[in-house]
Amino acid sequence: MVRPLGFLVGLGFIAALVLAILTTPLTNEPNASHEFHKHPKHLKLASDGLVPHWDKAQLQRGMQVYKEVCSACHSLNLVAFRNIQDLGYTEGQVKSFAKSYDNIPSINPDTGEPATRTGLPSDHFPAPYANEVAARAANNNALPPDLSLITKAREGGKDYIYSLLTGFQNPPANLPKELRPGTGLHYNPYFANLNLAMAPPLADGQVTYADGTKATVDQMASDVTAFLVWTAEPKLVKRVQVGWGAFIFLLIFSTLTYLSYRNIWADKEH
Repeated sequence: MVRPLGFLVGLGFIAALVLAILTTPLTNEPNASHEFHKHPKHLKLASDGLVPHWDKAQLQRGMQVYKEVCSACHSLNLVAFRNIQDLGYTEGQVKSFAKSYDNIPSINPDTGEPATRTGLPSDHFPAPYANEVAARAANNNALPPDLSLITKAREGGKDYIYSLLTGFQNPPANLPKELRPGTGLHYNPYFANLNLAMAPPLADGQVTYADGTKATVDQMASDVTAFLVWTAEPKLVKRVQVGWGAFIFLLIFSTLTYLSYRNIWADKEH
């Protein structure tokens, strides 16, 4: 009697589980903002594809955009000044670049009080704010993220960053009232909830490129995104090159192994 009863209980449990699976929606019901949200635009960079390389001129322009625009709010904590030598700068240029920063946190050796000094190549890019509280206080309680790994930390990667930088616009006329940007917010259809605290950071002609490239919003967004791809994966190109080398080695080794096998067993009965 116990066994049939246990069987029926188990059967009932399985039936309830199957019914729950069949009646539960596979996807969440789209909310009102889903209609206006856009998928990121594709940004083609030299570092894409099976044979990537770094466009060092673009990376240098991107670093200029970061320094002159983005660094006012966003940190780059994981990147040291000496790392930018990989972008094509000489050792002397790196030292000069580091010295252009005179706000590196330090300690006065005589008094022990907090102080600042000029940068050294071994220093990292300094943060714009002393701490999170100061950062939020200056940005309507929003915390500007560190950009060192931003292209890997956000879904959509470089495409999302590029689209966000170029996507600021006036809200469409048919946007529901509850989705319209409130005080201190700005409409951007590439952002998850359509509104973000960051104001449009780029404007045509905002920087003057040393190589004469016209500084349009699209150009600056492309350049700084390429730079942030490099900060997130500085060894990307080298890693792919090593991967191709390993693949070619294995291909040659496998071919030689197969030919040796055929040669050894050519006159043998199998």
